[in-house]
Amino acid sequence: MSTFIDTLQEIFHYLRQYKARTAMTMFGIIWGTMTVILLLAFGVGVRKQMSKNMHGIGEGIAIVWPGRTSIPFKGYGRDRRIRLTDEDIALIRNEIRDIKRISPEYQRWGTAIRVGEKVNKPNITGILPEYNIMRNIWPQPGGRWLNDPDVKGRRRVVFLGNLLKDFLFGQEVNAIGKYVFIGETPFLVVGVLQKKTQNSSYSSRDQDRAFIPVTTFKSIFGNRYLDNFVYQISDPRNSPDVKKQLYTLLGKKFKFDPNDEETLGIWDTTEFDKFIFYFTLGFNIFMGIIGAITLIVGGIGLANIMYVVVQERTHEIGIRRSIGAKRKSIMNQFITEAFIVIGVSATIGFLLAIGLIQLLSALPIQSFKEAVGTPVFSPMVAIVTVLILSTIGFLAGYFPARRASRLNVVECLR
Repeated sequence: MSTFIDTLQEIFHYLRQYKARTAMTMFGIIWGTMTVILLLAFGVGVRKQMSKNMHGIGEGIAIVWPGRTSIPFKGYGRDRRIRLTDEDIALIRNEIRDIKRISPEYQRWGTAIRVGEKVNKPNITGILPEYNIMRNIWPQPGGRWLNDPDVKGRRRVVFLGNLLKDFLFGQEVNAIGKYVFIGETPFLVVGVLQKKTQNSSYSSRDQDRAFIPVTTFKSIFGNRYLDNFVYQISDPRNSPDVKKQLYTLLGKKFKFDPNDEETLGIWDTTEFDKFIFYFTLGFNIFMGIIGAITLIVGGIGLANIMYVVVQERTHEIGIRRSIGAKRKSIMNQFITEAFIVIGVSATIGFLLAIGLIQLLSALPIQSFKEAVGTPVFSPMVAIVTVLILSTIGFLAGYFPARRASRLNVVECLR
């Protein structure tokens, strides 16, 4: 133990003796550490923001629109229109086990929603209660989403998008418990959408829509056929199989070729999840390579300095070897010195990088954050950085140390 402490004291003595050289060497490692952490943290932030932007529309869902046949099938001609009803939704729910949630969507444009003199004509949508879980639609505190009693009782209740509510009632007014008129029918406001990021939509943003129970929608507007339906599956990896089952099931009922993709228009959002995964994987690898190269440059500088140190201390090495010091102890001293420089520099770099990440996260640049996100320091970033630093520290110290341990004693003393 005392020998190790003596070695450390000797190393720090040499580092203090050559302060300028030590500082320049440490600067390269500090800069490289900061670069690796910041670049990888930005990569994590980009992935999370892309996922957040996409999942504003829902997570693991598919939206399906009925279309027309494009292939003649078993005596039936092409261009037949496919019309779906609630009974078809029940059939899909019962037959395709991988689908854990499903809801029809009935949509109405052009019908006025008014409060006093404020009038708007948004997308009015009739759905089932499980729709909000699929679409990540959550109520603001004090309100609620539509429920099963609303559907069974055909209640005249409405859930408003947050911007639609602000237009009708104003930002400062609590709309819960108040009434709006949809056409000439009064509806009780039971909930208002909690603000969310939604970069994708297929009819209009949820913030601009009004949601009512599907049974109420049909009783007021008289729609028999749904406009589209949304389903969510248990495992996104089964998405291709679920789509195949869907074409087969409905093809059997409506007499169309299961390979006729024009009969159903399917937007599978899980495909975008795959894109996000591979894109961010490539992005993070690219960022990691850039950071690693920066660290390697710093490591080369450290290795060069260590070779200079070996050259300067050749006479000392010869004396130590002549009085019995083993090659292993010589090697350990120089490797330890390299790791101390790496460790102190990396710690400073870590602290500066974390400070910058916190600073960037606190900056009020909302548009920038919504586009590319904010850097996120994650355990994976720390592990990758430590592995890179450890490798560079070992290599930067090993080769100069090996050279020092193999010096000829007589030549060193001479």
